[in-house]
Amino acid sequence: MPGSTTGFAIRGVTVRFGGLTALSEVSLTAAPHEVLGVIGPNGAGKTTLFNVACGFVRPDEGTLHWRGEDRPALRPHDLAGLGIARTLQGLGLFDKMTVLDNVLVGADRAAAAGFWSGLLGLRRSTRDEAALRGRAMSALDELGVASYAARYPGSLPYALRKKVALARALVAEPDLLLLDEPASGLSDEEMAELGERLRALTDRMAIMLVEHHMDLVMSVCDRLVVLDFGKVIATGTPADVKDDPAVRAAYLGEAVG
Repeated sequence: MPGSTTGFAIRGVTVRFGGLTALSEVSLTAAPHEVLGVIGPNGAGKTTLFNVACGFVRPDEGTLHWRGEDRPALRPHDLAGLGIARTLQGLGLFDKMTVLDNVLVGADRAAAAGFWSGLLGLRRSTRDEAALRGRAMSALDELGVASYAARYPGSLPYALRKKVALARALVAEPDLLLLDEPASGLSDEEMAELGERLRALTDRMAIMLVEHHMDLVMSVCDRLVVLDFGKVIATGTPADVKDDPAVRAAYLGEAVG
């Protein structure tokens, strides 16, 4: 991970919503250049954990660590400046903006400020604008969707919109990429392509993904953390986890391999 000696860590995190404990003393580490998967049955606490990692939910107990520093008050708008990018289940694309402009929104804070000033008619250098657009086009090209740069997201098939959302995260050139169910709505072929892309991205970033498609998880992840009722019940390689009795019990006999 460029500029970093340590990865992303969650230590002893507990989250309560009223009388419900959504997460209980959860710990994990996403090491440099690896794909960490977070899995578990419905209601296990995966979404809450992802929201903690993104700064949407502040834990009642425990700490987050990034690049060797405590991050007790991580907030969503801080992520880009820290070298962290994310994608969400709902994609969050702007239908009235072109694909290219959607990706530009995902650039880092300095670049994003220039982008918004451009929309508002404020002055900025031609060189800065060209560099920013070059980065956005490179991200689209990497995912094979540069030819759709002038289109609007609503006119594209769902799988292509997923790629646009991923390009918007990649244009920030993150050291850590957080993915919430990246395979949802994809065909088997599209899922296999996604898996190859994620493995290639580990050359320059760590990835933490929350996912329920076991085919993708087992093929792409270096390590897995398994949640059940808000607690970690297993941690290890996909091969180790799929044979863990506690994991099989949690899934009530569902296939995990």
